[in-house]
Amino acid sequence: MGPTATGKTDAAAQIYEQIDAEIISVDSSLVYSGMDIGTAKPDAEFLRCYPHHLVDVRHPNDTYSVAEFFNDCSALVHDITQRGKVPVLAGGTMFYFNALEQGLTNLPEADAELRLEISREADELGWPSLHERLAVLDPQSAERIDSMDAQRIQRALEIVLAGGVPVAEHNANRKLPPPNPLIKIALSFSDRSVLHERIARRFDIMLDAGLEKEVRDLLDSGVEVDAASMRMIGYRQMLEYIDHSIDIDRMREKGIVATRQLAKRQLTWLRNQQNLIWWVDHGLESKQFQALVGMIRHFV
Repeated sequence: MGPTATGKTDAAAQIYEQIDAEIISVDSSLVYSGMDIGTAKPDAEFLRCYPHHLVDVRHPNDTYSVAEFFNDCSALVHDITQRGKVPVLAGGTMFYFNALEQGLTNLPEADAELRLEISREADELGWPSLHERLAVLDPQSAERIDSMDAQRIQRALEIVLAGGVPVAEHNANRKLPPPNPLIKIALSFSDRSVLHERIARRFDIMLDAGLEKEVRDLLDSGVEVDAASMRMIGYRQMLEYIDHSIDIDRMREKGIVATRQLAKRQLTWLRNQQNLIWWVDHGLESKQFQALVGMIRHFV
């Protein structure tokens, strides 16, 4: 695990080569087929060499809830371990990791009509206004969700409006996490500027690789502008550019800033974790890497 652009995919591949493992993607963006450039999805050759579960499992118009991930990943972990292999979970979607470690509240299913209504209201009023509405309906959830975190604001409002009670009141029917122990390894850099440089460079690589064409092709194929997948970083900024709301320089700036903000939230979450092994300024040939692999072998 780790912030975006820290090299988690390459690290997982190296661990895969060292032990008898299977990789499970813990990334809410990689589930969408046809969304390759803006998600920094590994290419087909990489995935052939290092197969990933839970990649390309949803159409961009579909949703993929944390509950669906929890069920799918739990089943995969059980199946992989039953076959005597090690499940390597790699990604940066922290609420997925949280569900796997803490269990999952039995929340109302996603409601497409309610989701669309909330999206339209957000377009009209802005997400900070909907965050204020959430603060009235569910103060506890609003306190832990950033006022610009569109995806989490929307889901929290869906839960409250569909279930009629705050999110916390659903905790009574909690799904228990898989029994397998988690060895939590977090990638990071001691110098924050290194991460910022990697984020900017990766966004530029996406632009050069044809992010604009990818988004236009998705729209031409019938992917809806207000689909949850299109609110992902990179895609929503490119939609603004395509809509002539911003120019290309502003689009790039907004995409990089949004990615940095995501990385900051991911780091904050990681720093609040217990029993976390930090792999700082990681080198795949380092003694620290070999020690980590040795530790994984010891526990399995």
